[in-house]
Amino acid sequence: MTITKPDLSGEVDWEPFDAPALVGSSLRFVSGDPEGERFRTCYFRKADQALVARIWFGPETEGPPGHAHGGSMAAVLDEVLGLAAWAAGHAIVVGNLNINFRSLLPLQQVVQVDSEIVSVVGRKVLVRGKIWDGKDKVYAKAECLCIEIQAV
Repeated sequence: MTITKPDLSGEVDWEPFDAPALVGSSLRFVSGDPEGERFRTCYFRKADQALVARIWFGPETEGPPGHAHGGSMAAVLDEVLGLAAWAAGHAIVVGNLNINFRSLLPLQQVVQVDSEIVSVVGRKVLVRGKIWDGKDKVYAKAECLCIEIQAV
């Protein structure tokens, strides 16, 4: 399988954002190897400050032949939606992640992951997001209940 360098650039009105820096060097499973064959990731902030990511699913994410494994999609949603809460000022851990898989995601395709902070009630932060092609094809939708961690 030939790997071409994916174009992870954002839209003209998006600002590059170092989302992994919010939580330190422990964040490595999804965005830790920018030249690897698992994932390649770039984060951005939209004009409304929502976190968005461009993600390339490489050959090491394969599940069904030629397509990303559902667990790799779940890992991406866990990271992006959790980082969306962090980027909004909430130091959280993910308490629950519900995913609805919609379509098989072809390997070596750049997709977009959008996020939205839906509500904040006490220590509970509800975040929604989706993996899609940026046009009309949705691969997965998720809802993530995050819990703010208390200072130790």
